[in-house]
Amino acid sequence: MQDVAVARTRSVERDAFALPGVVGLLIILGFAVGALIAFATLSPLGVLGAMLLGAAAVVSLGGLMVLQPNEAGVVVILGSYQGTVRRSGFWWVNPLSTGQRRTVSLRTRNFISNTSKVNDANGNPINIAAVVVWQVVDTAPAVFDVEDYERFVFLQAETAIRHVARSYPYDDYGDDANVVTLTGNADEVADTLTAELQERLILAGVHVVETRLTDLSYAPEIAEVMLRRQQASAVVAARQRIVEGAVGMVRLAVDQIEAEDIAHLDPAQKAMLVTNLLTVLVSEAPTTPMVNVGPSVPRT
Repeated sequence: MQDVAVARTRSVERDAFALPGVVGLLIILGFAVGALIAFATLSPLGVLGAMLLGAAAVVSLGGLMVLQPNEAGVVVILGSYQGTVRRSGFWWVNPLSTGQRRTVSLRTRNFISNTSKVNDANGNPINIAAVVVWQVVDTAPAVFDVEDYERFVFLQAETAIRHVARSYPYDDYGDDANVVTLTGNADEVADTLTAELQERLILAGVHVVETRLTDLSYAPEIAEVMLRRQQASAVVAARQRIVEGAVGMVRLAVDQIEAEDIAHLDPAQKAMLVTNLLTVLVSEAPTTPMVNVGPSVPRT
Protein backbone atom coordinates (compact mmCIF):
# COMPACT_ATOMS: atom_id res chain seq x y z
CA MET A 1 0.00 0.00 0.00
CA GLN A 2 1.51 3.32 -1.03
CA ASP A 3 1.65 6.29 1.31
CA VAL A 4 -0.43 9.24 0.21
CA ALA A 5 1.04 12.67 0.84
CA VAL A 6 -1.56 15.21 1.83
CA ALA A 7 -0.77 18.79 0.87
CA ARG A 8 -1.90 21.40 3.34
CA THR A 9 -2.00 25.13 2.84
CA ARG A 10 -0.41 27.11 5.66
CA SER A 11 -2.81 29.51 7.36
CA VAL A 12 -2.09 33.19 6.82
CA GLU A 13 -3.14 35.93 9.19
CA ARG A 14 -5.37 38.74 7.90
CA ASP A 15 -7.21 41.66 9.46
CA ALA A 16 -10.70 41.05 10.77
CA PHE A 17 -13.57 43.52 10.36
CA ALA A 18 -14.10 45.29 13.68
CA LEU A 19 -15.89 48.44 14.80
CA PRO A 20 -15.04 50.50 17.87
CA GLY A 21 -16.85 49.20 20.91
CA VAL A 22 -18.69 52.49 21.34
CA VAL A 23 -20.26 52.08 17.89
CA GLY A 24 -21.25 48.56 18.84
CA LEU A 25 -22.90 49.83 22.00
CA LEU A 26 -24.86 52.42 19.98
CA ILE A 27 -26.08 49.66 17.64
CA ILE A 28 -27.14 47.54 20.60
CA LEU A 29 -28.86 50.53 22.18
CA GLY A 30 -30.66 51.17 18.91
CA PHE A 31 -31.97 47.59 18.90
CA ALA A 32 -33.13 47.99 22.50
CA VAL A 33 -34.89 51.33 21.87
CA GLY A 34 -36.54 49.93 18.74
CA ALA A 35 -37.78 46.96 20.75
CA LEU A 36 -39.33 49.26 23.35
CA ILE A 37 -41.01 51.42 20.71
CA ALA A 38 -42.34 48.38 18.89
CA PHE A 39 -43.63 46.84 22.10
CA ALA A 40 -45.36 50.10 23.03
CA THR A 41 -47.72 49.72 20.05
CA LEU A 42 -49.23 46.64 21.75
CA SER A 43 -50.12 45.25 18.35
CA PRO A 44 -49.28 41.61 17.47
CA LEU A 45 -46.89 42.77 14.77
CA GLY A 46 -45.32 45.27 17.15
CA VAL A 47 -44.82 42.62 19.85
CA LEU A 48 -43.20 40.28 17.30
CA GLY A 49 -40.91 43.08 16.15
CA ALA A 50 -40.02 43.89 19.75
CA MET A 51 -39.07 40.26 20.37
CA LEU A 52 -36.88 40.17 17.27
CA LEU A 53 -35.17 43.47 18.08
CA GLY A 54 -34.66 42.40 21.68
CA ALA A 55 -33.08 39.14 20.55
CA ALA A 56 -30.84 41.07 18.17
CA ALA A 57 -29.71 43.33 21.02
CA VAL A 58 -28.89 40.34 23.24
CA VAL A 59 -26.99 38.55 20.47
CA SER A 60 -25.12 41.73 19.57
CA LEU A 61 -23.75 41.95 23.10
CA GLY A 62 -21.64 38.89 22.28
CA GLY A 63 -19.72 40.91 19.68
CA LEU A 64 -18.12 43.17 22.27
CA MET A 65 -14.45 42.41 22.86
CA VAL A 66 -11.68 43.96 24.97
CA LEU A 67 -8.03 43.45 24.02
CA GLN A 68 -5.13 44.29 26.29
CA PRO A 69 -1.84 45.67 24.88
CA ASN A 70 0.09 42.99 22.96
CA GLU A 71 -2.97 40.79 22.62
CA ALA A 72 -4.76 39.66 19.47
CA GLY A 73 -8.30 38.40 18.98
CA VAL A 74 -8.79 35.61 16.44
CA VAL A 75 -12.33 35.79 14.97
CA VAL A 76 -13.98 32.56 13.78
CA ILE A 77 -17.57 32.34 12.52
CA LEU A 78 -19.17 28.95 12.06
CA GLY A 79 -15.76 27.29 11.70
CA SER A 80 -14.46 29.81 9.17
CA TYR A 81 -11.50 32.07 9.99
CA GLN A 82 -12.53 35.70 9.52
CA GLY A 83 -9.35 37.44 10.57
CA THR A 84 -7.45 38.80 13.55
CA VAL A 85 -7.86 42.01 15.54
CA ARG A 86 -4.41 43.15 16.73
CA ARG A 87 -5.18 46.62 18.05
CA SER A 88 -5.73 46.86 21.78
CA GLY A 89 -8.88 48.48 23.12
CA PHE A 90 -12.67 48.06 23.06
CA TRP A 91 -14.06 46.51 19.85
CA TRP A 92 -17.22 45.09 18.39
CA VAL A 93 -16.97 42.22 15.92
CA ASN A 94 -19.49 39.91 14.31
CA PRO A 95 -21.53 38.56 17.25
CA LEU A 96 -21.82 35.15 15.55
CA SER A 97 -18.20 34.59 16.61
CA THR A 98 -19.24 34.39 20.25
CA GLY A 99 -17.75 31.28 21.82
CA GLN A 100 -15.34 30.75 18.90
CA ARG A 101 -13.07 33.75 19.40
CA ARG A 102 -9.64 33.15 20.86
CA THR A 103 -7.27 35.62 22.47
CA VAL A 104 -3.59 35.08 21.68
CA SER A 105 -0.81 36.79 23.60
CA LEU A 106 1.78 38.57 21.45
CA ARG A 107 4.07 39.24 24.40
CA THR A 108 7.63 37.93 24.52
CA ARG A 109 7.77 34.79 26.62
CA ASN A 110 10.54 32.50 27.83
CA PHE A 111 11.04 29.18 29.54
CA ILE A 112 13.91 26.98 30.67
CA SER A 113 13.88 23.51 29.14
CA ASN A 114 14.20 20.35 31.16
CA THR A 115 17.75 19.17 31.74
CA SER A 116 18.32 16.45 29.16
CA LYS A 117 20.91 13.69 29.25
CA VAL A 118 22.42 13.19 25.80
CA ASN A 119 25.71 12.12 24.21
CA ASP A 120 27.88 14.83 22.67
CA ALA A 121 29.70 14.50 19.34
CA ASN A 122 32.43 12.42 21.03
CA GLY A 123 29.93 10.07 22.63
CA ASN A 124 30.34 11.44 26.16
CA PRO A 125 27.09 11.64 28.17
CA ILE A 126 26.31 15.21 29.23
CA ASN A 127 23.50 17.12 30.90
CA ILE A 128 22.22 20.13 28.97
CA ALA A 129 19.40 22.67 29.23
CA ALA A 130 18.65 26.03 27.63
CA VAL A 131 16.46 29.10 28.01
CA VAL A 132 14.27 29.93 25.00
CA VAL A 133 12.84 33.41 24.40
CA TRP A 134 9.97 33.46 21.89
CA GLN A 135 6.80 35.22 20.79
CA VAL A 136 3.84 34.65 18.47
CA VAL A 137 4.10 36.77 15.31
CA ASP A 138 1.43 35.10 13.14
CA THR A 139 -1.76 34.19 14.99
CA ALA A 140 -3.43 32.17 12.22
CA PRO A 141 -0.90 29.29 12.06
CA ALA A 142 -0.46 29.42 15.85
CA VAL A 143 -4.19 28.73 16.33
CA PHE A 144 -5.08 26.61 13.30
CA ASP A 145 -1.91 24.80 12.14
CA VAL A 146 -0.85 23.20 15.42
CA GLU A 147 -2.90 21.63 18.20
CA ASP A 148 -1.35 23.54 21.10
CA TYR A 149 1.29 26.07 20.06
CA GLU A 150 2.71 26.53 23.57
CA ARG A 151 3.33 22.80 24.01
CA PHE A 152 4.55 22.64 20.42
CA VAL A 153 7.22 25.26 21.19
CA PHE A 154 8.34 23.39 24.31
CA LEU A 155 8.63 19.98 22.63
CA GLN A 156 10.41 21.35 19.56
CA ALA A 157 12.86 23.18 21.82
CA GLU A 158 13.68 19.94 23.63
CA THR A 159 14.30 18.21 20.29
CA ALA A 160 16.48 21.03 18.94
CA ILE A 161 18.58 21.18 22.12
CA ARG A 162 19.26 17.44 21.95
CA HIS A 163 20.22 17.64 18.28
CA VAL A 164 22.63 20.55 18.83
CA ALA A 165 24.21 18.77 21.80
CA ARG A 166 24.92 15.75 19.59
CA SER A 167 26.48 17.97 16.92
CA TYR A 168 29.34 19.39 19.03
CA PRO A 169 31.88 17.97 21.48
CA TYR A 170 31.65 19.10 25.08
CA ASP A 171 35.26 20.23 25.08
CA ASP A 172 38.37 19.97 22.90
CA TYR A 173 41.51 18.42 24.36
CA GLY A 174 43.58 18.69 21.19
CA ASP A 175 45.49 21.55 19.66
CA ASP A 176 42.95 22.33 16.93
CA ALA A 177 41.67 25.82 17.69
CA ASN A 178 39.08 25.57 14.91
CA VAL A 179 36.99 22.92 16.66
CA VAL A 180 33.66 24.32 17.87
CA THR A 181 32.76 23.04 21.34
CA LEU A 182 29.80 23.46 23.64
CA THR A 183 31.89 25.02 26.39
CA GLY A 184 34.29 27.08 24.30
CA ASN A 185 31.94 28.54 21.68
CA ALA A 186 28.78 29.44 23.59
CA ASP A 187 27.72 32.21 21.21
CA GLU A 188 28.12 30.10 18.07
CA VAL A 189 26.28 27.17 19.65
CA ALA A 190 23.46 29.50 20.74
CA ASP A 191 23.16 30.93 17.21
CA THR A 192 22.97 27.41 15.77
CA LEU A 193 20.29 26.43 18.29
CA THR A 194 18.27 29.57 17.54
CA ALA A 195 18.41 28.99 13.77
CA GLU A 196 17.40 25.33 14.06
CA LEU A 197 14.56 26.06 16.48
CA GLN A 198 13.29 28.90 14.27
CA GLU A 199 13.14 26.51 11.32
CA ARG A 200 11.06 24.11 13.39
CA LEU A 201 8.68 26.75 14.80
CA ILE A 202 7.91 28.71 11.64
CA LEU A 203 5.05 26.25 11.14
CA ALA A 204 3.37 27.64 14.27
CA GLY A 205 3.90 31.33 13.46
CA VAL A 206 6.43 31.67 16.28
CA HIS A 207 9.56 33.83 16.23
CA VAL A 208 12.54 32.71 18.33
CA VAL A 209 14.12 35.81 19.85
CA GLU A 210 17.08 34.17 21.57
CA THR A 211 18.36 30.92 23.06
CA ARG A 212 21.11 30.38 25.61
CA LEU A 213 22.50 27.29 27.32
CA THR A 214 21.78 27.44 31.06
CA ASP A 215 23.01 24.02 32.20
CA LEU A 216 25.98 22.18 30.72
CA SER A 217 27.91 19.48 32.56
CA TYR A 218 29.14 15.94 32.26
CA ALA A 219 26.75 13.21 33.38
CA PRO A 220 27.45 11.95 36.94
CA GLU A 221 28.82 8.58 35.77
CA ILE A 222 31.79 10.20 33.98
CA ALA A 223 32.01 13.53 35.78
CA GLU A 224 34.80 12.38 38.15
CA VAL A 225 36.87 10.83 35.36
CA MET A 226 36.53 13.88 33.11
CA LEU A 227 37.40 16.16 36.06
CA ARG A 228 40.65 14.27 36.58
CA ARG A 229 41.32 14.58 32.85
CA GLN A 230 40.75 18.32 32.98
CA GLN A 231 42.97 18.62 36.06
CA ALA A 232 45.72 16.64 34.36
CA SER A 233 45.50 18.85 31.28
CA ALA A 234 45.67 21.93 33.49
CA VAL A 235 48.71 20.59 35.36
CA VAL A 236 50.52 19.78 32.12
CA ALA A 237 49.79 23.24 30.74
CA ALA A 238 50.96 24.89 33.98
CA ARG A 239 54.18 22.88 34.09
CA GLN A 240 54.86 23.78 30.48
CA ARG A 241 54.55 27.48 31.28
CA ILE A 242 56.81 27.06 34.33
CA VAL A 243 59.50 25.30 32.29
CA GLU A 244 59.34 27.94 29.56
CA GLY A 245 59.75 30.69 32.14
CA ALA A 246 62.58 28.90 33.95
CA VAL A 247 64.54 28.34 30.74
CA GLY A 248 64.22 32.02 29.91
CA MET A 249 65.44 33.04 33.38
CA VAL A 250 68.41 30.67 33.20
CA ARG A 251 69.38 31.95 29.76
CA LEU A 252 69.17 35.51 31.02
CA ALA A 253 71.31 34.69 34.09
CA VAL A 254 74.06 32.94 32.09
CA ASP A 255 74.13 35.69 29.45
CA GLN A 256 74.35 38.41 32.13
CA ILE A 257 77.16 36.63 33.99
CA GLU A 258 79.20 36.38 30.82
CA ALA A 259 78.34 39.89 29.61
CA GLU A 260 79.35 41.57 32.86
CA ASP A 261 82.42 39.36 33.22
CA ILE A 262 81.36 38.25 36.69
CA ALA A 263 82.90 34.81 36.27
CA HIS A 264 84.51 32.70 33.58
CA LEU A 265 82.59 29.45 33.25
CA ASP A 266 83.85 26.45 31.36
CA PRO A 267 81.26 24.14 29.73
CA ALA A 268 81.12 21.84 32.76
CA GLN A 269 80.56 24.73 35.17
CA LYS A 270 77.96 26.25 32.87
CA ALA A 271 76.10 22.91 32.69
CA MET A 272 76.22 22.64 36.50
CA LEU A 273 74.91 26.20 36.89
CA VAL A 274 72.07 25.58 34.45
CA THR A 275 71.16 22.33 36.22
CA ASN A 276 71.11 23.97 39.66
CA LEU A 277 69.06 26.97 38.47
CA LEU A 278 66.50 24.79 36.72
CA THR A 279 66.24 22.58 39.79
CA VAL A 280 65.51 25.60 42.00
CA LEU A 281 63.06 27.22 39.57
CA VAL A 282 61.13 24.15 38.44
CA SER A 283 61.02 22.07 41.59
CA GLU A 284 57.67 22.07 43.43
CA ALA A 285 59.33 21.33 46.77
CA PRO A 286 61.61 23.84 48.54
CA THR A 287 65.24 23.32 47.57
CA THR A 288 68.30 23.47 49.83
CA PRO A 289 71.30 24.56 47.78
CA MET A 290 74.77 23.36 48.74
CA VAL A 291 77.30 26.22 48.81
CA ASN A 292 80.88 25.30 47.95
CA VAL A 293 83.18 27.60 49.97
CA GLY A 294 86.40 26.01 48.72
CA PRO A 295 88.75 23.36 50.12
CA SER A 296 88.75 22.84 53.86
CA VAL A 297 91.83 23.97 55.84
CA PRO A 298 93.21 21.35 58.28
CA ARG A 299 93.45 22.45 61.90
CA THR A 300 96.91 22.80 63.39
